[in-house]
Amino acid sequence: MRHARSGKKLGRDPAHRKALYSNLAGALIEHGRIQTTDAKARAVKPFAEKMITLGKRGDLHARRQALAALRSNDVVHRLFADVAPRFSDRPGGYTRIVKLGPRAGDAANMVYLELVDYEPVATPLSLRRPPQPEDEQPEA
Repeated sequence: MRHARSGKKLGRDPAHRKALYSNLAGALIEHGRIQTTDAKARAVKPFAEKMITLGKRGDLHARRQALAALRSNDVVHRLFADVAPRFSDRPGGYTRIVKLGPRAGDAANMVYLELVDYEPVATPLSLRRPPQPEDEQPEA
C-alpha cells in the first residue's frame, strides 16, 4: 500500500525523475511559462515553488541548495535576481496550471505551468503579416 507516499513516479527511475524536475523548473524560471503534460506539471509544481521560496530567502545556503537542485548557474542567478524579488510579499502559490486540452498525438492532457505574474507578450498588429491574395478563399 502507498500510505503517506507523496509524488508520482512518472514512469522514470529516481535519477531520471530528479533530472526531469530540475529541467522543467529551470525552464519555468527562465521563461515564465512552459507547456507540458498535466501529470508532469502537477509533479514539478511543488519543486518549483520550493525553489522560489529558496530564492526569497536569498542567503548563501539557499543559493547553494538551489544550485544543487537546478544545476545551472544562469537559472539560479535569474531565480535570485529577478524571479524571487517579484514574489517577496507573497506567502506562497507562485505558480498556476492552465489547462489546454488533449495533445493531438496521444491525447495526453496538456497544460501551461506558469508563474502567477506571467504576462504573455502579444504580437503588435504592425508585426503581423497582412493577408495575402493567395490566402483568401474564392467564393463559390
